[in-house]
Amino acid sequence: MSVSTNTKSSRLPIRAPFWAQILAGLVLGVLLGWLARSQDVSWLVTTLEKVGGTFIGLLKLAVAPLVFFAILVSITNLRKVNNAARLASRTLLWFMITSLIAVAIGLVIGLVTNPGAGTGLTPADGAAPERTGSWIDFLTGIVPTDVITPFTELNVLQIVFMAAVAGIAALQLGEKAQPILTLSESVLELLQKALWWVIRLAPLGTVGLIGNAIATYGWDLIGKYATFTADIYIGCAIVLFGVYPALLATVAKVSPVQFFKGAWPAIQLAFVSRSSVGTMPLTQKVTERLGVPKEYASFAVPFGATTKMDGCAAIYPAIAAIFVAQIFDIQLGIGDYLLIAFVSVVGSAATAGLTGATVMLTLTLSTLGLPMEGVGLLLAIDPILDMIRTATNVAGQALVPVVVAARENLLDRDAYDSVHASPVEEPDRVPAAA
Repeated sequence: MSVSTNTKSSRLPIRAPFWAQILAGLVLGVLLGWLARSQDVSWLVTTLEKVGGTFIGLLKLAVAPLVFFAILVSITNLRKVNNAARLASRTLLWFMITSLIAVAIGLVIGLVTNPGAGTGLTPADGAAPERTGSWIDFLTGIVPTDVITPFTELNVLQIVFMAAVAGIAALQLGEKAQPILTLSESVLELLQKALWWVIRLAPLGTVGLIGNAIATYGWDLIGKYATFTADIYIGCAIVLFGVYPALLATVAKVSPVQFFKGAWPAIQLAFVSRSSVGTMPLTQKVTERLGVPKEYASFAVPFGATTKMDGCAAIYPAIAAIFVAQIFDIQLGIGDYLLIAFVSVVGSAATAGLTGATVMLTLTLSTLGLPMEGVGLLLAIDPILDMIRTATNVAGQALVPVVVAARENLLDRDAYDSVHASPVEEPDRVPAAA
């Protein structure tokens, strides 16, 4: 009997860690992208584009219903938590604090490095974007005109609004709303399970996304935007590996190493997918494994995935505004820098957790009165920048619940200190047959 068991165990496939699969995908993607570009292999470029596009498409497929049910369920779950109003306000406060720190770092880096100088770019190289953001559009666009369009057009901000209204109404109804809440929780679990299957395809998606970026843009584009690209990566790295560990060590009084050990799978997926919302189920999973109570994590993470954007809505628009101003030879003053900080803190929900930060950038430029043609200067390089921006976003979305839970004495420190395994493997485990 024991021999049979050992034989069965020896046949189990050896599964590489998720981080190793992603890393292998990155390396293979770079090699294939370089081969496609250097040898002008058009079919390989098309294949890489299709593979990467299909992966992103699968992630986006579940975004609208996932956001709606995640926000609805998260709001109703707050009734299970003591001091729910205090937790919600503390979460929002730390979102704002970390955003202010991130935008300040972005401004300092931009002012020190002058990213728009010496690029060879001129105002004629820019083009006005098809889609722009303004404060009027932002404020009036929150409320949908019907319940169907936000889902068909993937307007995440309006979906969040409807979910919040439904969640608050369900809380007011009490027991009468329980059947709806039970159904919502079941639908949310179904969506998350399906999205887990997509997440498992991330290494393959990495090959396509990275390979297509290299094949399409090559290294020449990065060279032209070298200072700007370096500024974004350095700024995000300072926040990711400097500010966040400092907050964990001094404010939450927990080990930063343990945080990154637990949160790394979500950060990796965010880097590849460039979607905070697409990464949301994994972000919530790692946050819970880090010892944050499920009832609070199910509120804080979906809320953060749609509003907490230190990379896309703080560092990036700060440096980009300075870049555009220098290209168009426009001087910015203290008041302009304060406006950038204000937009970063208040307007971050406009990014809506989707790939790219064009809406947030146009909102910043329009507030400062800078030419919208500046957006056209940055569109080509945006996919390369968006990887590190989204990784920073997701790390912050996991960090704030840990900090708040630790300060409110809700954090399971034993779970936090013992986290080690990749949660990506968790949902696919099937109990052994009797």
